[in-house]
Amino acid sequence: MKLARFERQRSRAAFTIIEVIVALAILLVGMSSILGLLSFGAALSRAASLRTSAASSIEAVVADLEESFFPLTKDETTGDWQVGEPVAIENRPLPNKPGVTYSARATPNPEENKRAGGPLRYDVEVEMNWTAGGRSRAKVFHVLLLREVPFGERLRREFVQGEASAPSAPSPEKHKP
Repeated sequence: MKLARFERQRSRAAFTIIEVIVALAILLVGMSSILGLLSFGAALSRAASLRTSAASSIEAVVADLEESFFPLTKDETTGDWQVGEPVAIENRPLPNKPGVTYSARATPNPEENKRAGGPLRYDVEVEMNWTAGGRSRAKVFHVLLLREVPFGERLRREFVQGEASAPSAPSPEKHKP
């Protein structure tokens, strides 16, 4: 009798195959959801990284345009330096971004077309081109730029060359709407 009771307790102490299958199913559902969350998080991280890279590229383009879009020209009669009209840029490579190029075209602000000395503000259309996944891609954005002496040139003239006055652009104070 003692032996039969011992065997009955022993058989009740073990897991049945159904309990094992249910436990494995719960584990499988939990692991699947965790892996799904990890892949979703990785995709969000990749998208954020690409957006950050795009924003830094656009900032680099705008900085380059501010420094080189309006060339300095020397007036032959007075010898003074003046800020010239914008130059068209076609497929200029972006530094430190292989395969990324940009083009820029300026349109004068319509309110300033009749202004003496030419317009001061320009709407600049910038088209960026790159290749991703074997496909060529492009994005167009607009930026408003002032026709003025680039900041770097003003600093160079003031501190390196010791000039008191930098080349002049049309003064915004003269044109008040």
